[in-house]
Amino acid sequence: MKNYKRLSLDEREEISRMLAQNRSLNEIANVLNRHVSTISREVNAGGCNKYTYRAGRAQRRAERNFRKRKKNKRRLNLDRRLKQYVHQRLRLKWSPVQIAKELEKDYPLNMEMRIAPETIYTYLYVLPRGALKKELLACLRQNRKRRHKQSRGVKMERKIEDMLSIEERPKEVEDRIIPGHWEGDLIMGKNNRSALGTLVERTTRTTILIPVKSKEAEVVAKAFAKEAKKLPQQMKLSMTYDQGREMAKHKLFTDITGIKVYFAHPRSPWERGTNENTNGLIRQFFPKGTDFKKVSRYEVKKAQRLLNGRPREALGFQKPYEVFNQLINQRCCVRS
Repeated sequence: MKNYKRLSLDEREEISRMLAQNRSLNEIANVLNRHVSTISREVNAGGCNKYTYRAGRAQRRAERNFRKRKKNKRRLNLDRRLKQYVHQRLRLKWSPVQIAKELEKDYPLNMEMRIAPETIYTYLYVLPRGALKKELLACLRQNRKRRHKQSRGVKMERKIEDMLSIEERPKEVEDRIIPGHWEGDLIMGKNNRSALGTLVERTTRTTILIPVKSKEAEVVAKAFAKEAKKLPQQMKLSMTYDQGREMAKHKLFTDITGIKVYFAHPRSPWERGTNENTNGLIRQFFPKGTDFKKVSRYEVKKAQRLLNGRPREALGFQKPYEVFNQLINQRCCVRS
């Protein structure tokens, strides 16, 4: 089988002449000893047809596309240091946008250490099939083709006793200026038989992942309270939750921590948007179908460290733990 060679300028000029003579694509292919599909693609490329095709224009387009392919290849395949930098951060579950912004901070004067996020995506998807491609693509956040209806498999027959509506929550929570306001949730495991607790601070996007032994309300309240008690006092202001029955013991949580719990309206995930978006990031580490009973506390806390240690666009590409610590130190200085 002959190796394919790109069309030359002479061949393109011959195509243009024969088209002007109303020769068919099959005839042109036979004269040039090319496959008819090659001629068809060439004639119709760039929005052209047999009436508008011109050899010079087609040649310039082909050369331009070749330069683009060569340039994209050079960025990562021919720059070993940049390639290692990108691979390292992909394995830490950083997104291409986060990697591009971190490069600017790490190498402010070195313009060679720059790459566009789209170039990283292109590089990943054109990698040859194999272990490396599978590993690196698994590091990306999974994009859903469509939004699935959210369901916890629990029919709400009555309201949670003594719950405080989100409408009673202080207005200061909305603007995110004052830190210490959290959003909480449970991520369900395989067949809804296991779960992982999540707490996200609205201002800093700091995430706390909480292993829970079961979805029973008392178990969940005590597990959440155990983690929340470790927070500095100024970061324990409120928590917003959905109306899942697992937080029915919210008063127990408040008694232990002093944190008031407010409940969003039913089927209103946008009222806890920070938590919902973060749950999507957490799924990079624990995909749907994960049995959380088989996930160790070490693995959970490792994912927590990685989430809080990577730059976030919402924070101007600062890292959540950096912003969290900055705010703690500022509040301490103000008091002293």
